[in-house]
Amino acid sequence: MISVLGCGVAGLCAATVLAEAGFAVEVIAPADAPPPVSHLAGGMLAPFCEGDGAPDLIVEKGRAAVDWWAAHVPGVERRGTLVLAPARDTVELDRFARATRGHDWAAPADLEPDLAGRFARGLFFADEAHMDPRAALGALRAALVDQGVVFHDGPPRGRVVDCRGLGAAGALGDLRAVRGEMLELDAPDVALTRVVRLLHPRFPCYIVPRGQGRYMVGATMVESARDGAITARAVMELLSAAYTVHPGFAEARLIATGAGLRPSFPDNIPAIRRLGDVIHVNGMYRHGFLMAPVLAMELVQILTQEMAHAD
Repeated sequence: MISVLGCGVAGLCAATVLAEAGFAVEVIAPADAPPPVSHLAGGMLAPFCEGDGAPDLIVEKGRAAVDWWAAHVPGVERRGTLVLAPARDTVELDRFARATRGHDWAAPADLEPDLAGRFARGLFFADEAHMDPRAALGALRAALVDQGVVFHDGPPRGRVVDCRGLGAAGALGDLRAVRGEMLELDAPDVALTRVVRLLHPRFPCYIVPRGQGRYMVGATMVESARDGAITARAVMELLSAAYTVHPGFAEARLIATGAGLRPSFPDNIPAIRRLGDVIHVNGMYRHGFLMAPVLAMELVQILTQEMAHAD
């Protein structure tokens, strides 16, 4: 029996891959625990764009995420990512092009007619995708329940795989919090069909369509362990960025805001660590939906090898 602690993206991916590999699995998730921070994610499967600030390891391993999610949950939109910059910041677009790969130069209005007349050029990452993270995690959980995986809040009964994020900070001394903030808008005057990233020297942001005129706008990255509601500064900056992409966002309704603390190691690379008999899958930083399936498959290899050696 494998006892997976936590039901965020790391825990649910680990439980899914373990169950598929034939392991007996249970998920320990306290009923009174707050929603996992992965519920606030953009749900972008954008390994090439992450190459702007992440090492090539994230780009290469993360490329498998689109196919993995598409095979496991409905609603994965393979429409790519469009990267833009305001006219005053076009140097940022050139820099982003040099720092990344997997893109072509494009006329933004050819991809998103609603952007006609607003941006002269952009970068299009055709092989990227997006999805609704809450719906995706809900689908993983429902599939696990259908397979007979038990979710409970009692003590673990088997080998422990700890995927609790910052809940494991007491055991992982170098784990730190990185605060992220986002908002959701109902914008019937805007018609975007794919993720749009707006580059800016101070507060780059992304806009993710959620369907039916709704959009998620995120996300700040603050080196802070302060929990609590989104700040006024973040709301103003994110709304300003959204308005820069499309003036129709000025008439949008602000329907939700969110803030959460991402678990991060010093190098910002998600990892598997062993501490005694416990295996930790942690440090997702901003790469949870890209890297959780990859780490889950590596976890299966580790446990399979352990069983082989034990025999």
